[in-house]
Amino acid sequence: MHAQSSLHQTTTTERGSFALARCSCGWTGPARRSRDRARTDAADHLRTTAGDEV
Repeated sequence: MHAQSSLHQTTTTERGSFALARCSCGWTGPARRSRDRARTDAADHLRTTAGDEV
């Protein structure tokens, strides 16, 4: 169970030449040079946490 609300909202942010996926639950994906890969990381996180919602 997550400490925050069960609603997951992901965003991608840029830090220099790297893109990172982040979620409102506190999860942060690895830094990627590919923005597309960062978006895929966010989608994967949402898919794996879909069963956590109660």
